[in-house]
Amino acid sequence: MGFRHRDFPDHVCLLRKALYGLKQAPRAWYQWWFTDFVTIQGFRQSKSDNSLFIYHHGADIAYLLIYVDDIILTISSEALRTRLLHTLSGEFAMKDLGPLSYFLGIQVTRTSDHMVLSQHAYVNDIIHRASMDSCESVATPVDTQSKLYAASGPLYDDPTTYRSLAGALRYLTFTRPDISFAVQQICMHMHAPTIDHWNALKRIIRYLQGTTAFGLHLGPVPDLRLVSYTDADWAGCPDTRRSTSGYCVYLGENLISWSSKRQPTISRSSAEAEYRGVANVVADICWLRNLLLELHHPLATATLVYCDNVSAVYLSGNPVQHQRTKHIELDIHFVREQVRRGSIRVLHVPSRHQIADIFTKGLPRVLFDDFRTSLNIGPPDVSTAGV
Repeated sequence: MGFRHRDFPDHVCLLRKALYGLKQAPRAWYQWWFTDFVTIQGFRQSKSDNSLFIYHHGADIAYLLIYVDDIILTISSEALRTRLLHTLSGEFAMKDLGPLSYFLGIQVTRTSDHMVLSQHAYVNDIIHRASMDSCESVATPVDTQSKLYAASGPLYDDPTTYRSLAGALRYLTFTRPDISFAVQQICMHMHAPTIDHWNALKRIIRYLQGTTAFGLHLGPVPDLRLVSYTDADWAGCPDTRRSTSGYCVYLGENLISWSSKRQPTISRSSAEAEYRGVANVVADICWLRNLLLELHHPLATATLVYCDNVSAVYLSGNPVQHQRTKHIELDIHFVREQVRRGSIRVLHVPSRHQIADIFTKGLPRVLFDDFRTSLNIGPPDVSTAGV
């Protein structure tokens, strides 16, 4: 039982101050104090992301991103930075930690005009938690031959450790898209992991052992444009025969969004599976275009979506309905509307240059290394090629 007033045993307490440690404290602080205060100061809350606040007055631009009590402030001038920090520190107990170097476990390393986002210390912690500090490394995070079945072999005797490490690897995909597919595969079996699933998880950690310093490279964008790649592995799940779709989105040469996910329904053909993948990336692109519009950097050109399935490319612009496409009519209408508006163009790309393959299936070493380089993943002192 919590606190109970002896004279008013049936009353509840009205929260007047967000007490640190209570479950509702972050929400109360964010909604009742922080949001209202920064709005009064001239910030506007983004509709695309409620944790983003935008300040735009004349030539002064500031972006404020908040997660609970951690804040990133990006500003256009030193005078504006000084004024905003003075205003915020006068209302809240906060400390200026200087240029961004560490945020939510992600380390930011600056090299000339580039940044590298990495989780080097976090990777070492995962390896240590798995008791694999002295393990040998492997070249790829997933085997190209085998598929993980739900009931492949005996159950693993320590499912708690499996789930803990799988969850940790999920968080690592924030800066390591090269392991997204492998992590997605092991996370599908967290309810009842087997020995084979545990071996697949250990293979990911062995891959990380040889790439602990790798991170995501970001650089200046002289040409503001979005380019995306999407792919699907038709009926790739051996248990449900659902397809795995994956995509990646570039802003200029910078990778800014990616996904590897099993589709919620069974596709009757490879064209349907590929087209559902196109619909997924188009939905993400719509959100990104709206976000860039709110950031006062609207896109003037259409976003290119590259798909290696000719039928899916044809469906995106074909206005004729027929028997084989009636069951995916909603996805077709959604993509076609964006194509007609001129915000999306769906184009064909040869499979050899389909970067999104790395999010849908295991690849041989040479092809994996090539696509990993295209994702701008590498050590801090290596400049990557981009798309």
